[in-house]
Amino acid sequence: METHQFAATGRDKIIAPVDAAQRLRDELAALEIDADVHDGYGLALVSVWYELVVWTDGLVFRWGSGQRPWRGRPGWHAFAPADDPVTAARRVAGRYAELLKKHPRPEPSTGAPQ
Repeated sequence: METHQFAATGRDKIIAPVDAAQRLRDELAALEIDADVHDGYGLALVSVWYELVVWTDGLVFRWGSGQRPWRGRPGWHAFAPADDPVTAARRVAGRYAELLKKHPRPEPSTGAPQ
């Protein structure tokens, strides 16, 4: 096993972080959510929306849940196994919907540039 690959939780197959991220991106696309994948240093990131970046090490997906910190601790993270991108995409889509209320899509410009 190369250093940038990790065994998937509960399975014998190996998932490279970038492969897991691309599978999540594809599942998000099926839900009509655009995302970009970035890879490097043994991790992969899926950039979804303002304040919503999912990262994976090939074992789990992790993203900010939006929950407030408690007693000076950092905000809570949501998790999903990297070998289940369908469930992860559904959960990320829920967070995406919350964030769209806070950061709506910009309206396209109808006038000429100034």
